Amino acid sequence: MPMVERDREIRKRRNKRAKVKALKVRLQTERDSKARARLMARLKKISPNSPEAQK
Repeated sequence: MPMVERDREIRKRRNKRAKVKALKVRLQTERDSKARARLMARLKKISPNSPEAQK
């Protein structure tokens, strides 16, 4: 059965939430400033309004 638009939206939102959560966990453990900056940029790109992205 083909995926309807609503299912695609839900899957996209869930994937985004999982990515943001994983990036925040990596950001907590990362100590290198260049790597932290790179993770912050990725987080900002995925979720501009994320609290961690605004620091």
